[in-house]
Amino acid sequence: MSRVRVHNFSISIDGFGTGEGQDLDAPFGHAGGRLHEWFFQTRTFHDMRGVTGGSAGVDDAVARTWNAGVGAEIMGRGKFGPQHGPWEDHDWTGWWGADPPFHTPVFVLTHHPRPSVEMEGGTTFHFVDATPQEALRQAREAAGGLDVRVGGGPSTVRAFLAEDLIDYLHVVVVPIVLGRGTRLWDGLEGIEKRFHIESVTTTGGVTHMTFTRP
Repeated sequence: MSRVRVHNFSISIDGFGTGEGQDLDAPFGHAGGRLHEWFFQTRTFHDMRGVTGGSAGVDDAVARTWNAGVGAEIMGRGKFGPQHGPWEDHDWTGWWGADPPFHTPVFVLTHHPRPSVEMEGGTTFHFVDATPQEALRQAREAAGGLDVRVGGGPSTVRAFLAEDLIDYLHVVVVPIVLGRGTRLWDGLEGIEKRFHIESVTTTGGVTHMTFTRP
């Protein structure tokens, strides 16, 4: 069976995966870009933007594995955009422009489904009101035997971990203290017993932790 994977998921040292106060101009709330500066410097990120340059060290080597063998993504509504409640703007198609980087079906978890949105490059957003198990069933069917990536945010990743649906988790611990926002680990006491865990700290100061199901 295909694996369920999480990649490049950044958290602060106090466990927050996003800041407080998300809006159109602040996708990560008061955290700004601080959780992801390590990624913005990599060659992988530059390639995603279609530009040259970027570092090619350990951060890039780990980040680059995010898309290999992935046939579908699941994300929470907050990763797709800043709107909450009933959709007021169906013109909003995500933070990524006309050609999002996923190039697969993407299942957006929301209590307010809306028609699917087909983008350039093979990305189609499907909006589903579903449990983690049902969303994963739909994503696996769409993935055609390839792996399914759970892209975030922290509430979505936490929900899939709580249901023991994650096979591989890559967390990047960034040396900042956010103090507020949405935490990843709440309610997951003892989760380390499910996985084989490895970690490496890079010269940039972030620690890559991989949790792999035995």
